[in-house]
Amino acid sequence: MGSKADLKRREKQKKAAKSGGFESMGLSFNVFRGVKRKGYRVPTPIQRKAMPLILAGGDVVAMARTGSGKTAAFLVPMLEKLKQHAPQGGVRALILSPTRDLALQTLKFTKELGRFTDLRISLLVGGDSMESQFEELAQNPDIIIATPGRLMHHLSEVDDMSLRTVEYVVFDEADCLFSMGFAEQLHKILTQLSENRQTLLFSATLPGALADFAKAGLRDPHLVRLDLETKISPDLKVTFFTLRQEEKYAALLYLIREQISLDQQTLIFVSTKHHVEFLNVLFREEGMEPSVCYGDMDQDARKIHVSKFRARKTMLLIVTDIAARGIDIPLLDNVINWDFPPKPKLFIHRVGRAARAGRTGTAFSFLTSEDMPYLLDLHLFLSKPIRAAPTEEEVLQDMDGVMSKIDQAIANGETVYGRFPQTVLDLVSDRVREIIDSSAELTSLQKSCTNAFRLYSKTKPLPSSESIRRAKDLPREGLHPIFKNVLGGSELSALAFSERLKAFR
Repeated sequence: MGSKADLKRREKQKKAAKSGGFESMGLSFNVFRGVKRKGYRVPTPIQRKAMPLILAGGDVVAMARTGSGKTAAFLVPMLEKLKQHAPQGGVRALILSPTRDLALQTLKFTKELGRFTDLRISLLVGGDSMESQFEELAQNPDIIIATPGRLMHHLSEVDDMSLRTVEYVVFDEADCLFSMGFAEQLHKILTQLSENRQTLLFSATLPGALADFAKAGLRDPHLVRLDLETKISPDLKVTFFTLRQEEKYAALLYLIREQISLDQQTLIFVSTKHHVEFLNVLFREEGMEPSVCYGDMDQDARKIHVSKFRARKTMLLIVTDIAARGIDIPLLDNVINWDFPPKPKLFIHRVGRAARAGRTGTAFSFLTSEDMPYLLDLHLFLSKPIRAAPTEEEVLQDMDGVMSKIDQAIANGETVYGRFPQTVLDLVSDRVREIIDSSAELTSLQKSCTNAFRLYSKTKPLPSSESIRRAKDLPREGLHPIFKNVLGGSELSALAFSERLKAFR
């Protein structure tokens, strides 16, 4: 490169340094090229806050959730620190992930961001053969991306394997590493690292055990937190429908057929793998092909399903919570909570996957009467007001007045929850019943769903006692405003009548 070109680049960098973009971080040419090539223009808030601290060599505890751009926040400084392959250097960077899926995702990211460097990366996760991993390690990797169990396995098997040369360590989704029972292994790994390393811990939450671990493993860390934990993206519409457990199948089919447009992708969260299987078969019977992903699914099948969805070959992905960690789908339109999540943070984690990077999206949630206290807990956590949709009686008395009041409430950020139209549910439920009755597979899957759900309900955390008390006094909710165009006035009077009948029983 000529000195003239050099000069020009320096001038450009000086200008950029004032702009607060990636240019201002003083990245070396090859790393910056990788960032640009990946299509990153402006750093996300977590990148803006954490990267300068990490680039300066400090230890950092960063509280950030999926979709915040946290992976690049630790990968870019790592590439900057290592710069190029050091044949005699030993392993210089270690990234620990709770799941195989997240490790694979991180590997893909590292390769993309580091495409203009010659750094070597080795992936050590369960499910792949030890032999092929031994071969990779013999190539003197600069970076190891691993799950704790498999890394410990290698450390015990390979005599000359040492982590003493590691100068950059990342514990990614550390809360998950702990909740999945890796605490002991992580403490062991700490003892094998050298004293003068840089340590980073990324986590959505910071439970006590994790804070103690950070004290033991990090030196005066900077705490970076974005209080996104208690926020939902303003570009995300949240919609809550009340119904009975057995009506969920019909409601889901109706939503996907009528409310969600064909070119939109939807992620559906269910409580157990049995429900994933059941819905998979049900959708196929209806002529739709979903992708699926759950915890103990065969690794290859899982990869195929997720990549089909990412490539937009399928428009639905049905998952359980454990499987969803580490699946990164950049452009997602809708999330459906088929089973309402028992913890506010889980709700935020799930719906945070839609409406990312300035796009809009919708999160639909199904609520049974048992879920109402959880809904109240969520709104306490979000410190958002919540109200029931006006009843049919109120709407009939003053349609325009009531509707404009509701529109105003929604515009002010209030949550309105309401019922699914019963006429619609009844019609679609009949269709679902026919499908189930004519399929032996669905009939038997339905039984395992019922049993699995019973177990799930027993083991999930309880809502706060205050919310349980408040849920008993909630007013009866009317039809959800989303359906006001679906139903004409005559239908409304019919509904008002059937509601009154129910009240007399």
